[in-house]
Amino acid sequence: MLRVLLPLILCVLISIVVLALVAIPARRQGRDLLTARGEEVFVKVKAGTDAAATKTTGLVTSAAAKIRPTGGEEATPVSEAPHSSTESAPQR
Repeated sequence: MLRVLLPLILCVLISIVVLALVAIPARRQGRDLLTARGEEVFVKVKAGTDAAATKTTGLVTSAAAKIRPTGGEEATPVSEAPHSSTESAPQR
């Protein structure tokens, strides 16, 4: 395991050094790091991750609302809770 991990860490450290040697002077000189196409890709990826995060947050919130008891209800253990996926599945 160590034979794989050490070269991996070494590669990451070398890449950080190379990135610092290229990016830091470029930013100090006021140059952009990305091309126009790179900026477009970055905006698309950021929009996609924002949409995915919003959707995931909604799903987690709705799932938590279904699991948590509200008011004076008793919590149903997971093993006794009805499984909607098995109830709606057709019988074979």
